Amino acid sequence: MEGQTHCNNCQNEVTGPFCTHCGQRKGLAKITFSETFQDFMDMVFSVNAPLMRTFRMLLFSPGKLLREYLSGKRKTYYKPVSFFIITTIVYLIVRALIQYDPMEGMVVVGAPKDFNQSLFKSAGDFMVTNINNIMFLFVFTMGLFFKAFFSKRNSLAEFIAISFYLVGIYTIIGTLAAFYLKFVDPKYKMIPMIIFLVYVIYAFTSLFKSRSIFTIFKIIVAYILSFIFYAAFGYAFSFLIVWLKSL
Repeated sequence: MEGQTHCNNCQNEVTGPFCTHCGQRKGLAKITFSETFQDFMDMVFSVNAPLMRTFRMLLFSPGKLLREYLSGKRKTYYKPVSFFIITTIVYLIVRALIQYDPMEGMVVVGAPKDFNQSLFKSAGDFMVTNINNIMFLFVFTMGLFFKAFFSKRNSLAEFIAISFYLVGIYTIIGTLAAFYLKFVDPKYKMIPMIIFLVYVIYAFTSLFKSRSIFTIFKIIVAYILSFIFYAAFGYAFSFLIVWLKSL
């Protein structure tokens, strides 16, 4: 509608591509599939700005993004919880499409032969299947341990917000690693954890603007403890649920 002079939404005069009064795009009339899909993408993923910018900044300038978000730039970046949820959804979709089983080939060490071995496998399967819920534990263990080791830097709520962003990146790493583990070599299941450790060191040294050996050491210890407690609590919870169902 090149000759349109008034907004279809508020009827105010339009002089550019968007209405200066309500913000609606000029020329909208009939609903189209293209418009509906674009609206969905804008609402859920914010592809046109925050999500892509957030992802790019988390990869290349995580310290800057975290400092700006914590200092009040909330509209500039995709929200940490939403980022975590989106990355988890992508992981679940990819895992289903390529039929990747993270528990495949894993051996439970120390399990007595006369015990129901399948219970351990079932607990692992339950944890993997419900990873979108159990991964929340990783967010909170990471937030708690980094708060414990860097208590003067930020509040617990801020460390948890940071953890939502970082665990979202871990989920992306796990998604990409799933292709390698599925189609190339399934033995190296520790690869995502090691890559994520390197990223966490990079992100926090950038955030704190400190690359001292002591800072890096504390980051590594906090990471290891947060991962151990996440895995232990997640698996214990999964085992309890599976065991109760088997009674």
